Amino acid sequence: MLRNEDRTRARVQATEGFTLVELLVVLAIIGLIAALVAPQVLKYLGSAKVDTTKAQIKNIENALELYYIDVGHYPSTEEGLEALSQAPTDGSAWNGPYLKKSGTFLDAWGTAYQYKSPAEEKPYQVISLGRDRKAGGDGQDADLHNE
Repeated sequence: MLRNEDRTRARVQATEGFTLVELLVVLAIIGLIAALVAPQVLKYLGSAKVDTTKAQIKNIENALELYYIDVGHYPSTEEGLEALSQAPTDGSAWNGPYLKKSGTFLDAWGTAYQYKSPAEEKPYQVISLGRDRKAGGDGQDADLHNE
């Protein structure tokens, strides 16, 4: 015959842990929550990249304006955006660097910005091809450029 203490110990041991069904129910609930939340998080991540790229283009525009004030002209297409971080060899009144980052300027998707000067109806144009890295597109794949 079992004593009360032994019965209590046996009952506690029988109720410790989780059954397989309980674990599966918890995993199913976690999976449902993840399925509902993940698309929203990815949507915000994509829009954050668009906003980041727009802010970077605005910073490049500001740097180009400072360059223009000092040198008297915008960098040519051949000189590119690198002219904002590297002094020209012609000894002009360059007072930079106008952007701290040197080398290739990349958008939020890791693609180099395209720069044209002169551009259609504008003295210059800074372009990001967007998420798809192709001309055209809409939504997050749309091209972003200075206004």
